[in-house]
Amino acid sequence: MAQLGYVCIGSNDFDRACAFYDALSAELGGKRLFPTPHGLMYRLGSGPMIMVTRPYNGEAAHPGNGTMLAINVDEKEDVARIHAKALELGCKCEGEPGPRAGFGDFAYFRDLDGNKLAVFWTERQKKQ
Repeated sequence: MAQLGYVCIGSNDFDRACAFYDALSAELGGKRLFPTPHGLMYRLGSGPMIMVTRPYNGEAAHPGNGTMLAINVDEKEDVARIHAKALELGCKCEGEPGPRAGFGDFAYFRDLDGNKLAVFWTERQKKQ
C-alpha cells in the first residue's frame, strides 16, 4: 500500500522558515528530524513529513497557485489553537477557524514564505 511520505515547502529565508516550523511542529506534537542537502525534515505527529527546503534549481521559491498543505489534527479544538499559534508566529490568515460545508472544522493561513496551509478536523475521525 502506498502512502504520502513527505511534502516540500520552499523558502527564501531558510533560517526564518525553520524557526517558524520548529514552533509550529512543536504545537502539533511533532519535531525537527534531520537535515537534508538542501533543507530540513520535520514530523508532524504520526503523519507525513514536511521538508523545508531551498529550491534545488537555485531560483527564488514561490508558493504554487492552487497548492496547499492540509494538516489533520486530533481534536476539533486544535483547529482554532493551531491557527492562533500560526498567526502569533507571523502568518497571514486565509480563513478563520470554523465549520466548512458540513465537512468539519477548518482554518487556513499562509506561512512566512506565502505557502498556504490548512488545519482541519472532521466528525468522521470519531467514527474510525
